Amino acid sequence: MSPVPAVPADPTAVHPMPGQPRVVLLKPLVTSELIEVGAYSYYDDPDDATAFETRNVLYHYGPEKLVIGKFCSLGTGVRFLMNGANHRMDGPSTFPFPTMGGSWADHFDLLTGLPNRGDTVVGNDVWFGYGSTVLPGVRIGHGAVIGAGSVVVGDVPDYGIVGGNPAQLIRTRYDDVTVTRLLAVAWWDWPIELITRHIRTIMSGSVDALEAAAQEGTS
Repeated sequence: MSPVPAVPADPTAVHPMPGQPRVVLLKPLVTSELIEVGAYSYYDDPDDATAFETRNVLYHYGPEKLVIGKFCSLGTGVRFLMNGANHRMDGPSTFPFPTMGGSWADHFDLLTGLPNRGDTVVGNDVWFGYGSTVLPGVRIGHGAVIGAGSVVVGDVPDYGIVGGNPAQLIRTRYDDVTVTRLLAVAWWDWPIELITRHIRTIMSGSVDALEAAAQEGTS
């Protein structure tokens, strides 16, 4: 009797956990062309997790994008501040008068050319702790961990752990050689059937075992 094949989780299910509406997969949820999310990245929030686009991605007036990789874990209250949050600071007032309407709108040119740090890009397998905030244009590497309550104002290296306000690098999860090996394996890009067969290795195995599993996928 042949073994029953392992069945991957459904990447199209908005609510992947039965009876837990607080958890949503973001890829099938988001509709904005300015937000890109990889498969299986999720957000957890007891207060309407499905409102992620409007409650957690703020000041997103374009054209910059928010890009989130695959297999990312976003805790309750994670927020991404986009470039639309910027105000002028080269004059006496920072108030955005033209946005209030009336004849003030005639001065909308005063709001053009504001600082724009470009896209906000999150790698794969990144864990965001409760209430963390990411400022515009930040780049977060693969396998990084963002501590609860952190305010991320600068780039985070692959497999880095950051915390605080402003967030500082606490340590890296692995040494440089091991990080290079992990990036070469890039398990998040494996066929989903291979990932499914090696869940235990991905979650708790050694890097050697992960590399061996990767070879299975090329044979």
